Amino acid sequence: MNLGLADRVYLLTGASRGLGFATAQALVEDGARVVVCARDPDRLAAAVETLGGDGRALGVAADLADPATAQRLVDTAKQGYGRLDGALVSVGGPAPGAAGQLTDAQWRTAFETVFLGPVRLARTAAGALGPGGAVALVLSSSVRSPVPGLGLSNGLRPGLAGFAKDLADECAPRGVRVVSLLPHRILTDRIRELFAAAGDPDRARADSEAAIPLGRLGDPAEFGRVAAFLLSPAASYLTGIAVPVDGGAARGW
Repeated sequence: MNLGLADRVYLLTGASRGLGFATAQALVEDGARVVVCARDPDRLAAAVETLGGDGRALGVAADLADPATAQRLVDTAKQGYGRLDGALVSVGGPAPGAAGQLTDAQWRTAFETVFLGPVRLARTAAGALGPGGAVALVLSSSVRSPVPGLGLSNGLRPGLAGFAKDLADECAPRGVRVVSLLPHRILTDRIRELFAAAGDPDRARADSEAAIPLGRLGDPAEFGRVAAFLLSPAASYLTGIAVPVDGGAARGW
């Protein structure tokens, strides 16, 4: 299948590694160009090089919690490549902790980085897109079922899913699509950190795999291919949906 990505331009956050980088790779491999954003300049430079350098990827070292970042990313895409066709909005997971034990300060920090930053970028990117454009928010399986020990994610991700659905309805008359992705256990650095925090990483991984019908953790590239499809013209009649990428772990329909 031709996804229709040739020479299209996408901006992606949290894209120096993990799910954002995997999506950038899938887009570039199918002919797109990307603007990738991350906070660590060294990791970002390495990601840009791997993606093919300036001809295929531009890097912006920035924090999504900074109110200026959203417009800066849109401007970089338009100035660097002359257009913008979509965005993948991804941020690192918030710190683990039980909901009842988290402090006000932790909730405020997580709100700025995990909730308000993505909202700001999604609405800015959506407003800059023309017909055929798409915005995808990387959320979590916690949208549909709380994950033990991840109180911040359990509290904030469902709100983002509601925002994405609302934005999808608002943008649809202009031919702009908005979707969400709900990864579960994809083998990223974040998941490795959560396994390590459990005290017995091997046992934590085995328990996770046992709860997944496919019997294994996902590979970031598997997520990246799904995200690239949803952002592409090939998915032109999909909007307002939340797509689990979880090996069958979700127990609902």
